Formats: sequence, structure tokens, C-alpha cells
Amino acid sequence: MPVLYYLNVTIHVLAAFLWLGGMFFLAVVGAPALRAVEPPQLRQQLFNALGTRFRYAGWVAIGVLLVTGVVNMSYRGWLGWSVLGSSNFWRTGTGKALAVKLAAVVLMVSLSLVHDFVLGPRAGRAQPGTPEAIRLRKRSAWNARIEALIGLILIIAAVRLTR
Repeated sequence: MPVLYYLNVTIHVLAAFLWLGGMFFLAVVGAPALRAVEPPQLRQQLFNALGTRFRYAGWVAIGVLLVTGVVNMSYRGWLGWSVLGSSNFWRTGTGKALAVKLAAVVLMVSLSLVHDFVLGPRAGRAQPGTPEAIRLRKRSAWNARIEALIGLILIIAAVRLTR
């Protein structure tokens, strides 16, 4: 494979580290630490600040992942209709791993859209400590947990593609 392919894969992996690593950091370290912050108004401000900053970085990473992912598929010869339109390809181990990875990407991007542009902003506008704020925080937390689980599936599929 050409040097540009390896550079593209490296950029793809670094963007995945940023996106998935950021989600795991927020879930394992950030959110639990912030739950102990009082008063609730300060906690909400800190959640909003972290969420807004990560939203920007996360969407840049998603853009880079989508572009480099398409380039990776092109380098591997998987973009042509003769491959993507072939039922034989999708029955192979590579085809199955690619299908799982692509499905995981679609699910994660969809959940990120809901989290970043619906749940997060609503939670940020809700009066801290109210039943609505608590409900939105719980929904947002479950959304993030599901994203993290799908992220693990995506990583497993990515490893299967390379092995």
C-alpha cells in the first residue's frame, strides 16, 4: 500500500481516538466528577461548557472519520459497485465486519445528533434540579452509554477489518 494510505489510516485512527476517547473520558471521569459539584447551577454550567467544547471537537473528528473512511475504502478497492453491490462480498468476513462497522457509524452519528442538538441543549436550558432537568440528564446519560457501547462494537469491527 502507498504511504498516503498509511497516513490516511493514521489520521482516521487519531480522529477515532479523539471522538471515542472523548466520549469514554466524559462517561468515566468527567460526568461522575461533575455530579459531585454543588450548587446544581454550577454543575450545569460545567456540564454545558464541557459538552459544548467536546461537541465541536467531536464533530470535527466525525467529519475527518467520514472522509478518511471513504478514502480507506477506496484504497482497499471497496467503493466500486462490483464490490458494494455484490452479495458475495457481504458474505465474507470482511464484508460482514464492514457492514457492522458502517451500521455502527450510522447509529453513533445519529445518536450524537440527538444528544448534541436536542437533548444537550434542552438539558442546558432546563432549570437545574427540576424534574425536567433530571429527566433530560438521565436521557442524555443513557444516550451516551448506548453510544459508548456501539463505539465498542465499532472498534471490534474495525479490528476485524484489519486482521
